[in-house]
Amino acid sequence: MTNVMVKLAVRDFVHADLASCGWSGSELHLADVATQLERGRLSEVDYLAVCSATDVPVAKGGVDYRVKEGVGTLWQLAVHPALQSCGIGTFLVEAAELRIRNRGLRHAELGVEESNPRARALYERLGYVAYDRQPDSWDEQAPDGSLRRYETMCTLMRKELS
Repeated sequence: MTNVMVKLAVRDFVHADLASCGWSGSELHLADVATQLERGRLSEVDYLAVCSATDVPVAKGGVDYRVKEGVGTLWQLAVHPALQSCGIGTFLVEAAELRIRNRGLRHAELGVEESNPRARALYERLGYVAYDRQPDSWDEQAPDGSLRRYETMCTLMRKELS
């Protein structure tokens, strides 16, 4: 087995990144990401891209500062499927936590689908603790282009940032 080291950088996600992020979701999802970028201009969210040396995003996700007073809420976290379990998700979450701390906030929260135990295990390894559960839903685009409502149950997790 050969280990390969790849240098990663975190920067703000920009509109030009949308074209190279089809791996993260449908056209409907990417349209929502574009909307979130507009919220970034109002300082309501930070939307991050983890990039390789080619400056192409291999992971992305946001921090919403309007969900709960005094808390940065992580959401829409995604790592390119071919690169999962390589530490990129950890890198992304830690970068998001730094953004939260830089705003003077001491708490990070997120919701993880109960059908995604790998993600929950990552968040637990990073110090997040479950405190509640709640249903969530959103529109998603089917392969034929039609819209359907996706419903799921999420475990809510939080972490106190030092």
